[in-house]
Amino acid sequence: MRKLILQMQYSLDGFVSGPNGELDWIFPDLDAEYAAWGVERLWRAGAHLMGGVTYRDMAAHWPSSTEPYAAPMNQIPKIVFSGSLKNADWRDTRIVSGDLAKEIARLKQEPGRDLLAHGGVRFAQSLVRTRSIDEYWLVIHPIALGRGMRIFSDLAAPMRFKLVSQAKFKTGLIAMEMQPA
Repeated sequence: MRKLILQMQYSLDGFVSGPNGELDWIFPDLDAEYAAWGVERLWRAGAHLMGGVTYRDMAAHWPSSTEPYAAPMNQIPKIVFSGSLKNADWRDTRIVSGDLAKEIARLKQEPGRDLLAHGGVRFAQSLVRTRSIDEYWLVIHPIALGRGMRIFSDLAAPMRFKLVSQAKFKTGLIAMEMQPA
């Protein structure tokens, strides 16, 4: 059975974006060392999962990008969870609009490599709420935002995790691979 992995960038104080969805704070910390780590993990994916907002942003960027992340983002199939998106122009993309938990359970049963979910905040919150995530790849940035959006803000009960592995980077990033305990 395939695992669902959620990959998210985090501020030191627990935010995944600024209060209006800002992500500009992430980019100063992403150097070649982190890119090599990140690209290797992207290639592990059998499919990229995302919500409609993230899809629109990524589809506007990756097809013409020459960045190190472009090849795995463009070559690995994409699955977009959206009730409003009807067409997807980005190569190897399919749109799913059914019940999130049921669709994730069905995708996990398909053969292939693990599923890698890329947040948008609302999509990530939905995955957390349904307890569909088997592993979290959380990349902690050496910055405190003070306010913003969180993915664990709507928990019905506390969640415990166990650390699977971690990597530290020269820019101060710490990447943690964690599983629900």
